[in-house]
Amino acid sequence: MTSKAIVGQKVGMTQIWDEDNRVVPVTVLRVPPCRIVQIKTTLSDGYNALQVTFGVATPQTLNQPRAGHFNKAGVEPGQKLLELRLDEVDDYEIGQKISVDILGKGELVDVTAVSKGKGFAGVMKRHGFKGQRASHGAQKVHRKPGAIGQCATPSRVFRGKKMPGRMGSQKTTILNLQVVQSNGEEETLLLKGSVPGPRGATVLIRNAVKAASVGGES
Repeated sequence: MTSKAIVGQKVGMTQIWDEDNRVVPVTVLRVPPCRIVQIKTTLSDGYNALQVTFGVATPQTLNQPRAGHFNKAGVEPGQKLLELRLDEVDDYEIGQKISVDILGKGELVDVTAVSKGKGFAGVMKRHGFKGQRASHGAQKVHRKPGAIGQCATPSRVFRGKKMPGRMGSQKTTILNLQVVQSNGEEETLLLKGSVPGPRGATVLIRNAVKAASVGGES
């Protein structure tokens, strides 16, 4: 059940020490307050969501439809428009700010972002293939996938076959990351472990929807 959600930007990774003097790898996220621009409900749009923005955008960089959208809501223009899908939106109103304080230390969250693009990659890097033998007649095929299909029957390569191709740059979600620190004054959020995407990537954070199934708190 999604009851909390917010948007941030990835700063990078570092490490801190806990109370037992153990090293904890963390990802630093910058989470400025999000301003609600539009509220979508099941009756009007078929689903519940909050359309939010963050940061400040120069008015000259906005086209007329987007500028009119912000003016209609009476909200200061931001850098991006994103949707936060929530189960209930009755307690929110247009213009309201959502800060990182909604997440507390020790909570479990799910993080969604677009992973780093790796460009064109072979099957060994992209899918973890073992590769072919290094001797005994193998010549210039050491990193090739080998046979990819049958001959006369069915005379085609099946859809979904693991092949070389573009790697990364996909929407990726990491489940059940623990909040190590949430600082509303500095607008930062520290999550234990790694988060998809390069530095500066837009990251969607929501409360963990499968926390109970892995022994965490719901």
